[in-house]
Amino acid sequence: MTKNDNSKSVEKLRLHLESNNIKYLIPSYVDMHGVPKTKMVPIAHLEKMLGGSELFTGAALDGVPQDVSDEEVGAHPDSESCMIVPWRDDCAWFASDLWTKGKPFPACSRGILKRVLSDAADMGYRVNCGIEAEFYAFEDNHNRLTPLSPLPHLAKPAYDAVRLMDNLDRWLGETVDAINGLGWDVYSFDHEDGIGQFEIDFDYADALSMADRFVFLRVLTNEIARKHGAYTSFMPKPFADKAGSGAHYNLSLASTDGNNLFDLGSGSDPRGCGLTEIGYHFIGGVLRHLPAIQAVSAPTVNSYKRLIIKGSTSGYTWAPCFVSYGNNNRTNTVRIPGGGGRVELRSADSACNPYLGIAMMIAAGLEGIKEKTDPGEPHLDNLYYKTDAERAAQGVTWLPRTLSEAVDAFEKDPLGRAVFGDLMFDTWIEFKRAEWLSYLNHVSDWERDRYLKFF
Repeated sequence: MTKNDNSKSVEKLRLHLESNNIKYLIPSYVDMHGVPKTKMVPIAHLEKMLGGSELFTGAALDGVPQDVSDEEVGAHPDSESCMIVPWRDDCAWFASDLWTKGKPFPACSRGILKRVLSDAADMGYRVNCGIEAEFYAFEDNHNRLTPLSPLPHLAKPAYDAVRLMDNLDRWLGETVDAINGLGWDVYSFDHEDGIGQFEIDFDYADALSMADRFVFLRVLTNEIARKHGAYTSFMPKPFADKAGSGAHYNLSLASTDGNNLFDLGSGSDPRGCGLTEIGYHFIGGVLRHLPAIQAVSAPTVNSYKRLIIKGSTSGYTWAPCFVSYGNNNRTNTVRIPGGGGRVELRSADSACNPYLGIAMMIAAGLEGIKEKTDPGEPHLDNLYYKTDAERAAQGVTWLPRTLSEAVDAFEKDPLGRAVFGDLMFDTWIEFKRAEWLSYLNHVSDWERDRYLKFF
């Protein structure tokens, strides 16, 4: 783009913002954990903001790896990502990359995903992605986990129509309207398997836009809920006896002209899942690196209390536990839903940094395509019912059972350093080891109940 073209583009953006009475701009980036940070900018300084005028001391933040002596990082907004904030219609939000010393900051989460997408583009692929957003909504009631609907609790509340409609009147309808107002095209939403748990599904987009949207969605749902004396929680497993919240990644590759390269169409698939050969190679790469991917897509201590077979009063947790793939069978971690056309990673949860998790999955899949990795035969039976010996005979192993095991897998797998770069890789491991140690040193109610009067 020439300087003149860029000036026209900025002027067009300014006119759009001013016509919508925007007063403040939010150049937002995320830290390592996927939490958005910003400095707000009055619209009079639009041009300076787009040029990266807003600087930040990374050492002041939890998850931007810098020393106090380092050059500051600057937010470089993506003008194409501009969204008018639904709950503050005088503000516009911009997803941003971090730069330092006149070039991209290597430990920027969004930049890491963009590097992987560039690798995909070099291979002739565009990456499309959808994320299934699951979360709980609670009354803001002194940290008591109270659902907004006062209706009696059901043993099996999944897909309950009455409780869904009750929440629709209270806060959920406004939330769906806000999402649709952004042009994301919500095509379904429902009450999930936990009391006060919901899922909102909206149309897929390119992988970068979808990561931007998921970050914004977590803020949007919470801010609209707050208007109604409530809040939303993206904690993966807030209750030991209820279902956890996932954020399943649904990926597909497209050619440069937009054709879905995973969609078999009318072709024949001897494995019966309706997927193309390139799709199976993609899965082969994902399975090879699945423990390391899980460390990033399920990144908290609490994440691993979701990834269990039992643990819900309504039955199974519906969460994946194994290094396996299959068709519509939800006991697999990698699933081919709807007769093909996309690949779903079910271990990703609602607390993930979507830029990093999606980047790891794409990079693994691209490696599988390059090396023509065979994922083996799909698993079509209920893996929950099998014994460890029976699963082992089928070549099925357990995923990491704790954050510590997952971080070990991530550290040993060369894919992590290749995707993250040295600075983010080393810092991420350091943070996660510290998180695990802090958890181990915490004395819980379970321990007091079990051991305080043990003798």
